[in-house]
Amino acid sequence: MFSVTVRDHMMVAHSFSGAVFGPAQKLHGATFVVDATFRRPDLDADGIVVDIGLAAQALHEVVGSLSYRNLDDEPVFAGRNTTTEVLARHVADTLAERIAAGVLGEGARAVTGLVVTLHESHIAWASYERSL
Repeated sequence: MFSVTVRDHMMVAHSFSGAVFGPAQKLHGATFVVDATFRRPDLDADGIVVDIGLAAQALHEVVGSLSYRNLDDEPVFAGRNTTTEVLARHVADTLAERIAAGVLGEGARAVTGLVVTLHESHIAWASYERSL
């Protein structure tokens, strides 16, 4: 299996509902380093997994749509805690939609797997992995 990873970041505000979250129940900010890994079993005719420039641009657009926002106010997350895991899935699913729509180029349609990892800090991160 071949893979290519691109990286970006996002800065958000949000709060959580539930005693398990302790002080994070209050509105707070978070900065995430976001990695998106594209996987496929074979390389395309040009010898690549995906156009790295298009992949980086797509990731930048997806995280940019969330950056500098209070996620508590975003309809897509209504009634849900925007945990690191939930955000990783949202980014992965949005990237998968862009791949299916051809935004990452026709060659990207052969990508069979996608992993999105959100790094909360240098010691904690969460990922969501999906098939395409």
